[in-house]
Amino acid sequence: MTEQVGVALVTSTDGAFLDNVRARGEIRGAARNHSVGTARPGMPHRFAEERPAADRAGGSGSADRPSHGRPDAEPLADRQWNMQMIGATADAAHREATGKRVDVGIIDTGIDATHPDLAPNFDPQRSRNFTTDIPEVDGPCEFESCVDPADVDDNGHGTHVAGIVAADDNDFGIGGVAPDATLVNVRAGNDSGYFFLYETVKALVYAGDIRLDVVNMSFFTDPWLYNCASRDEYIEGDVTDEELAQQRLIRELVLGAVTYAHGRGVTLVGAAGNEHQDLAAPIRYDETSPDFPPDAAWPRTVKNTCLIMPNEAPEVVSVSAVGPSTTKADYSNYGLGDVEIAAPGGWFRDFVGTPAFQTPGNLILSSYPLDVAIEQGLADANGDPVDEFSVKYCDEKGVCGFYTYLQGTSIASPHVAGVAALIIEEEGRSGRDGRALDPAVVARVLATSAEDHACPAGGVEVYTDEGQTPDFNAVCEGTTDENGLYGEGIVDAAAAVHDR
Repeated sequence: MTEQVGVALVTSTDGAFLDNVRARGEIRGAARNHSVGTARPGMPHRFAEERPAADRAGGSGSADRPSHGRPDAEPLADRQWNMQMIGATADAAHREATGKRVDVGIIDTGIDATHPDLAPNFDPQRSRNFTTDIPEVDGPCEFESCVDPADVDDNGHGTHVAGIVAADDNDFGIGGVAPDATLVNVRAGNDSGYFFLYETVKALVYAGDIRLDVVNMSFFTDPWLYNCASRDEYIEGDVTDEELAQQRLIRELVLGAVTYAHGRGVTLVGAAGNEHQDLAAPIRYDETSPDFPPDAAWPRTVKNTCLIMPNEAPEVVSVSAVGPSTTKADYSNYGLGDVEIAAPGGWFRDFVGTPAFQTPGNLILSSYPLDVAIEQGLADANGDPVDEFSVKYCDEKGVCGFYTYLQGTSIASPHVAGVAALIIEEEGRSGRDGRALDPAVVARVLATSAEDHACPAGGVEVYTDEGQTPDFNAVCEGTTDENGLYGEGIVDAAAAVHDR
């Protein structure tokens, strides 16, 4: 039971349970969270995946010795173009703030707290796992209760996100945007990458209850990409009463949970999504929903009043993704008034016509659980990378950490969450348990300090040269100060904490 937003999770084998509950006048709504026994493994994670199979042969990503670009840099800093782009480095933003005494919640698939770059900043006392493994979806349970400990990530998504936010500056591997911030695992994603309604609401409410400073949300609430409130919002495609009731409840409860967390001082940052759609356009296309159970999706066209949850809640800072050239990544959603800010998310197809085109270095390197890397084929049985898309770093004591290159708005969002932590350290008021700053102030500083990025000449970013189909082309509405591709601009950690 989550009393703060008036929701309860009930398990029933009665096929008429939903109808019976809806018939009760004192219940405002009921919908299926998920069914058990009707799915199968294979749900892809929320990265924008581009790793050609041909590239997974030969080549070593080992990095046994430091390769400092600067004397004060982390050993793999020369591979982190993303941190250079936003000034999240020792000679820029970190001279003023490192995120010390700021708590960042990662609502995701978990955090591998054994990773050498994350362990120093991980808070085991306040970390929670609100999910229960579903064997039919997640595979066999690793623990008898099917509830993983709060320091485990059997998917990899959350650990990658956490490293971008706050990998420690410990002369090992990589550094994060806010390398002294505290990482709190607020797990709502199953091993398979599903983020169901009840778990998402529980995580958001918990973030508010313990008054986290910042929360990163690189996901949408399953099983619907866009959640409509009425049948009138459907332009093409049919919807059952139960499906519509589920979408309405997702909207209502997630909006309520977001408002609750925001009202208790949590700055909420979310990924805009990887569907390369203009979220400000009058209509939205969806061929992926419902994504649970698998193979249940059907195409539909809906109005733009059907919302992605939680990203399109009004309190959430929505983030689009750019590549190393600072151009919007082809996969990234966009939209004037829907995207607040842009950040490095990686773009495999950046720098077309040059040797850098379709190379791993265009992506974002971050921490990854070794056991997951082995299971997913990113590493061999000895834990060594199978190709140049991953890196193993070992120090002189023989301690090793695994890292992989990925792309997506999931990867862009934690850059903004990390900068929010720097802002809170720099401008927040001191309290008994740390720093605090009104989320509205944090959002304002993020916006005013972002580096403006103009629309492309002609007003359309064209991606056909990179090998994409014309539907990827993005019309850029707005001005240099604010537009649909980059919002207020590319997040700038150095500007956010300097001379303010």
